[in-house]
Amino acid sequence: MTKDVEVAEHHGGGGEYTTAKDYHDPPPAPFFDAEELTKWSFYRALIAEFVATLLFLYVTVLTVIGYKSQTDPKLDLDQCGGVGILGIAWAFGGMIFILVYCTAGISGGHINPAVTFGLFLARKVSLIRALGYMIAQCLGAICGVGLVKAFQSSYYNRYGGGANELADGYNKGTGLGAEIIGTFVLVYTVFSATDPKRSARDSHVPVLAPLPIGFAVFMVHLATIPITGTGINPARSFGAAVIYNNEKAWDDQWIFWVGPFIGAFAAAFYHQFVLRAGAIKALGSFRSNA
Repeated sequence: MTKDVEVAEHHGGGGEYTTAKDYHDPPPAPFFDAEELTKWSFYRALIAEFVATLLFLYVTVLTVIGYKSQTDPKLDLDQCGGVGILGIAWAFGGMIFILVYCTAGISGGHINPAVTFGLFLARKVSLIRALGYMIAQCLGAICGVGLVKAFQSSYYNRYGGGANELADGYNKGTGLGAEIIGTFVLVYTVFSATDPKRSARDSHVPVLAPLPIGFAVFMVHLATIPITGTGINPARSFGAAVIYNNEKAWDDQWIFWVGPFIGAFAAAFYHQFVLRAGAIKALGSFRSNA
């Protein structure tokens, strides 16, 4: 556990005062905590992650399919109709904002295996919880897309099932790079928005953590929808691929796992060891014990 004290001075009006704000980092989560399996709070968190990911995929994939059906050139419809790419990005970012807000107090509101992986690397969750979350998220994604197919059976396969695939004209390296950078932006935002030091230091500037996280998802979608359809969430890509079950979706699936996990690793390292000076603290602790 670390403790930082920040001092602020005020001069003027004939007076002077000094205030100090301190914060305590929560202790690192155990690497392997079997006791969690005996707690209802653990299973409640798994249910929250499952339901949140189900709702996330249901709304967002429906939005994607609805947009494609409304702008299908074969149907001679208004090509300016539908929500457009901007609307799709809003659907993804808005749903993340809503669902993180709803589930943050129960499970932490991960809704994404890459986010869970990054927080595991930072010792924010145990290995058991991380694996449980990832399984719940993937199952929720499958069920969410399954509901979309059930309700939109006439459009689902015709318009690609909302599956992530590398767009024509881009090679796999470009797609992988887009997924790495996009996930880095998201996971870096998660770390920054939930940093206890930031909360203590900037307590005079209230920030609702789900808001910047949702905006990060929104901005990344604007940039990468034309390249990969935007994954940055392995559960989202996996759930759509399972239900759509198309060869190209499966051929490109590795991009939507490897890219997000590399991006999450880079974001966790950057925030914890560079911005939070974790490497310097570890070196100092090593020297003091030597």
